[in-house]
Amino acid sequence: MKELKERILNDGKCFTGGILKVDNFINHQMDPTLMREMAKEFAKRFSSHNINKVLTIEASGIAPAIMMGEELGVPVLFAKKNVPSTMENMLTTEVYSFTKNKSYSVCVSADYLSPNDRVLFIDDFLANGNAAIGIIDLVNKAGAKLEGMGFLIEKGFQDGGEKLRSKGIHVESLAIIDSLDNCTITLR
Repeated sequence: MKELKERILNDGKCFTGGILKVDNFINHQMDPTLMREMAKEFAKRFSSHNINKVLTIEASGIAPAIMMGEELGVPVLFAKKNVPSTMENMLTTEVYSFTKNKSYSVCVSADYLSPNDRVLFIDDFLANGNAAIGIIDLVNKAGAKLEGMGFLIEKGFQDGGEKLRSKGIHVESLAIIDSLDNCTITLR
């Protein structure tokens, strides 16, 4: 997506270790106009799917997921990274966070994710695919159907996209980073 790629090149910051910082327009301070345009693009790319729920994982996926839910006119559910004491009928899985270098429990209520749901997962980044694999587990535990997965930015030099696509999942990434070597952002 041209607008997103331009923002990454103009406003993104690269750090050693393959880290791309886009917190000035995606995952800390957000550009709502760009979020809306990205939701419209995802709606086009997933138009052949019969989606009735958008699912994400907190926290950075919430904003684009809400815009996607609004675009499709469907509810948005986010998986929580901390297991709340008040949640009933809970589905849980474990996810390893590369950024935080630890595993954590992720949960949703089966009251909001059921066999009737046809789910589109939306998140800000796809790197190693650990969060996405955890979401697949939650969707399967609920008996729901995963229609596809959309990512704002995919780190094409990591194996998450390949893992998901090899499972036959419809994966769409609006921008794919081929390299962050020498802190230079190279887009596909």
